[in-house]
Amino acid sequence: MLSNKLIFCVSVTLALLVVILLATLSPLPHRKPPPKPWLALSLYIQQPQTASMPNTRTSAPQDAGALIFHRVLTEEPKNTSRVIGKAQGFILPVEQFAHSGFNIIYLTFDTREYSGSVSIKAKNSGSGRTDELSVVGGTGSFAFVRGIVVLTQKDDRDTNLVVPYHIKLHLKYPNRSKSIPG
Repeated sequence: MLSNKLIFCVSVTLALLVVILLATLSPLPHRKPPPKPWLALSLYIQQPQTASMPNTRTSAPQDAGALIFHRVLTEEPKNTSRVIGKAQGFILPVEQFAHSGFNIIYLTFDTREYSGSVSIKAKNSGSGRTDELSVVGGTGSFAFVRGIVVLTQKDDRDTNLVVPYHIKLHLKYPNRSKSIPG
């Protein structure tokens, strides 16, 4: 009888020691750090290659009803640079539709670092060489982002070639510490 009580007390004591040791010596769980509130990206929208002359200027007629495009996004200005996604858009280049809700550009990313899309509202037809556009949302890695986009294009005057559009994204993530009332 006494030995059963002794065995029970020793077993309980050993079990408590094991639990205490596991609690103090176990590694902490791996948690992803919270995303930074701001993200800056620099990338390039490549121009289409034509069969007759590679990378020459191609433009829509001035009286075009809508400009619909599908382009490749790269890390660097060269068209052989690593592809990180695509740029698609629908622009109505008519002055009375300059503030239309249809003027949207979607940047879709498919990389190890980022997966998702960014929606950009175009304010005008892009007649200038530098435009500042608004980010109105995103999905995946860019869920609910807001921010600005600076879109720039320069000509290569020596060869009359068009270099790709340079895009600088300045994104702000929402404050995720707030809870949604409900």
